[in-house]
Amino acid sequence: MAQSSAAQIDDETQDIGGVAGKRLKSFLDRVERLEEEKKALADDIKDIYAEAKGIGFDPKTMRKLVRLRKMETEKRREEEELLELYKAAIGLE
Repeated sequence: MAQSSAAQIDDETQDIGGVAGKRLKSFLDRVERLEEEKKALADDIKDIYAEAKGIGFDPKTMRKLVRLRKMETEKRREEEELLELYKAAIGLE
């Protein structure tokens, strides 16, 4: 009976030049699993924006709001004041 390719890779891992092969592979497996989860979450978020767009909300503006809500109040206030200053400086009001 043939071994699965994951089992074959496990059999091939070894410690070389101070690098613990099995431990390195374990880290890589964890990162790959999290990358898959991250992609699934990104797809879910994309679906939510599409749903919101379907009922008339603007996804680009929603993304800006999400970014602003993450900011601390003082940082957000600073950014808004600077934007207003720059707009005034170029005559954009």
